[in-house]
Amino acid sequence: MKDIALDLGVSLMTVSKALRNHSDISQQTRDRVLKRMRELNYQPDWIARSMVTRRTYLVGLVLPDLMHSFFAEVAKGVARKLTPLGYHAVILNTEEDGDTERRHVEILLTRKVDGLIIASAQRSGQVELFETLRRREVPYVLIDRVIHGVEANFVGTKDEDLGAMATGHLIDQGCKKVAHIRGPQNGTGTARLKGYRRALTKRGMTIRPNYIVSGQYGDNTGYEAMRKLLKTSPRPDGVFCYNDPVAAGAVKAVLEAGLRVPEDIAIIGAGNVHYSDLLRVPLSTIDQSSATIGETAAELLCECMEAKTPAEMKRIFIPSRLVVRDSSRRNGTS
Repeated sequence: MKDIALDLGVSLMTVSKALRNHSDISQQTRDRVLKRMRELNYQPDWIARSMVTRRTYLVGLVLPDLMHSFFAEVAKGVARKLTPLGYHAVILNTEEDGDTERRHVEILLTRKVDGLIIASAQRSGQVELFETLRRREVPYVLIDRVIHGVEANFVGTKDEDLGAMATGHLIDQGCKKVAHIRGPQNGTGTARLKGYRRALTKRGMTIRPNYIVSGQYGDNTGYEAMRKLLKTSPRPDGVFCYNDPVAAGAVKAVLEAGLRVPEDIAIIGAGNVHYSDLLRVPLSTIDQSSATIGETAAELLCECMEAKTPAEMKRIFIPSRLVVRDSSRRNGTS
C-alpha cells in the first residue's frame, strides 16, 4: 500500500479508503488506485490489516434455509455489496431452529466478526440473543423477519401489506371463498395472516377459522395443508400460501385431487423464487426483491460498522410487487 501511495502521490489513508470503496474518495481517485493495484498485482495482507485496525473484515450472515432460493438471492445481494468494500461474508444455516441460531451466532462472535446480518428463527418475544449482541456492542441488521420486543435495524417487506395484496388479488380474480395456508408462528407468518384477514374484512367477506391451516415453510407441508383444505365444506376456491414452496405443494395436492388450477382453486404464493414460472402451473406470487433486501442490509450494516458513534436505528421496507401467472389468472387480467 505504501508503494501505491508513493507512486500516485496520495496518502496511505487515501489508498486504504479507495480499497474499501469509502464514500470520502472520488471515483477518479478510486480508479487510479485500483489500476495501479492491478499493475503491481497487489494482494491485501488481511492479517496485517486486522492487526492495525483491530477488525477482521468478516460479516456473519445467518440464514434459516439456504435451500430456499429467496435466501440464496439475499446472500448474493449481501456479497455483491460487501466484497467491493473489503468485507467477506461467513454464511451459516440454522435450519429454522432458534437454538441452532444462538449457537451459530456465538461461534461467529468468537471469530470476532465485525457485524451480523440475521434472518432470525427466534420466536416473537425471544430476545436473549439480541440482548447479548447489544451488551457486546456488535452491530447487526435483521432481515425479512421482525422480532417483536427487539429494537434493531431491519430491512425487509411489510408483510401485512403483502398478505393483503395477495388475498386481494384472489378476490379480484373472482374468488369468493379464500383460504390461507399460514406460515410459522413468527413475525412474518403472523403479519401475513393479519394481512389476509384485513383484505377479507375490507371486502366484507367472512373469515372462516377452518380456512386457516398451518403450512409452515416447505412444499411437503404445503401439500398436506392443502389436502386438509380440500376436505373442508364448502371447499375454498382460492388459497393464499405463506410462501412459494408452500404454494408449490398446494398446487400439487389440487392437481392430484383431479381439480384444476386456477379454474377450481386459484393459488398464490410469496417470494418469487427462481422456479415459480417453471412449474407445471406457473405460480402467481408476490416479489419481495430478495437481492435488494440483501444489498440494502449490507449497506446499512457497513454504515453501522464504519460509524464512529452509534448510528441511528433504521427500518427500511422494500416495496413488494404482484406477479400474476397462470395459477391465479382467472379473468384474463392481472
